[in-house]
Amino acid sequence: METLILTTSDIKSLISMKDAISAVEDVFKLHAIGKTQMPKKIYLQFEEGDLRAMPAFANGYAAVKWVNSHPNNYLKKLPSVMAVLILSDPSTGFPLAIMDATYLTSLRTGAAGGVAVKYLSRKDAKIVGFVGCGTQARFQLEGILNVINVEGAVGYDLSKESLEKFKKFCENFGVEFKAKEVKDVCDCDVLVTSTPSRRPIIKEEWIKSGLHINAIGADAPGKQELDEKILLKSKIFVDDYEQAIHSGEINVAISKGILNPKNIHASLGEVIAKIKAGREREDEITLFDSTGLAIQDVAVAKIVYERALRENIGKKVRLFE
Repeated sequence: METLILTTSDIKSLISMKDAISAVEDVFKLHAIGKTQMPKKIYLQFEEGDLRAMPAFANGYAAVKWVNSHPNNYLKKLPSVMAVLILSDPSTGFPLAIMDATYLTSLRTGAAGGVAVKYLSRKDAKIVGFVGCGTQARFQLEGILNVINVEGAVGYDLSKESLEKFKKFCENFGVEFKAKEVKDVCDCDVLVTSTPSRRPIIKEEWIKSGLHINAIGADAPGKQELDEKILLKSKIFVDDYEQAIHSGEINVAISKGILNPKNIHASLGEVIAKIKAGREREDEITLFDSTGLAIQDVAVAKIVYERALRENIGKKVRLFE
């Protein structure tokens, strides 16, 4: 048997954001009803960043992703996040495919943000605010554009270059973008935070009733972007309970004893599966704590692999003699 090798360009030709949203929505539901396997992430911590191993089983496939997070990689002209995924046959363990998962990681994270907005934002949400306007902000916007009618976007970033790139990206989708200070960005309907911050950068007094927040940046212990008081006044939804408690936006508040895990209202999968309620009032502040799940990687990798086989895309190699 041969293993299929897939590059970034191969993957971009095989899957769209719309595909990813559908796959992620479905796998969140499967996770909520116990139809997946997903052990804890394994971390290797370094001064410059970290590496993570993320195994999972879903939709008939097993996979492991090896992914890094190095915020200062731009100084070396490297992505801050890079990943490789091995997709295996659960019945034999054979590696069916080895694929670049850098793009897939960004895509499935943006898709999760889109799913969260679909189920948790107000129906009349029109303005999206971004704190952090780098790569993930672009994927979050694309995901959100698939589920609501966006009339405008506002954003803040320390980097003027990132702001300019994000503005052009917005304009390519017909969305008017304005750069503002952090406080003013929070005056929106949907707020997306996607920074590597380890201290709160969003203050409680800036948050208005009815807001939905996609908290994307905190994906490791010690990371946080929001004032803990925001968590206490929000209806909290997570992608995975255990993972969010230890490495999501809520991890610091819980470790300090400010927030009780019982304050988590539901997982997003439970909302999709109609096990628990999502937004119930227009004035609620809803918060989606996105940590990034290995089952999301399997869900999008399945689409990529099966389409690659049908369309004869990629390179096949014999790894074993």
